[in-house]
Amino acid sequence: MSNLKVHVLRLKPGEDVVEKLQHYMTQCAPRGVFVMTCCGSVTSATLRLAANTENVTNKVVKYRGHYEVLSLSGTISRGGLHLHICLGDHNGATVGGHVMGDLTVFTTMEVVLGEALDTIMDRSHDPDTGFDELTITKE
Repeated sequence: MSNLKVHVLRLKPGEDVVEKLQHYMTQCAPRGVFVMTCCGSVTSATLRLAANTENVTNKVVKYRGHYEVLSLSGTISRGGLHLHICLGDHNGATVGGHVMGDLTVFTTMEVVLGEALDTIMDRSHDPDTGFDELTITKE
């Protein structure tokens, strides 16, 4: 069973979430981390949406406006991030997808990260998927 270390961060208005999380992991949790919980708000998000009925698998949409972060999940490793987010707008409608970047804090973002102290997370190319996928090494 892994020993778990918990990291708690607060991001401030105007900060780039992807950049801040990757920098934090590099400086404070170089084994890699996973998102335990998150709440806050953003003014922009670039998301890759799920494949649709026309088999479009890489549809990327840029959202601009004020959104509440309803959930954020994923891993942040030496080789990069894999994050999914669900956002709510002013009418309570939701949108979600794979975070591609341009995720900018509006008022705040409170993030709790977990670090498994006996595990190193990284990413490497997987020929089956064509993407850099999570690799796990036990220490």
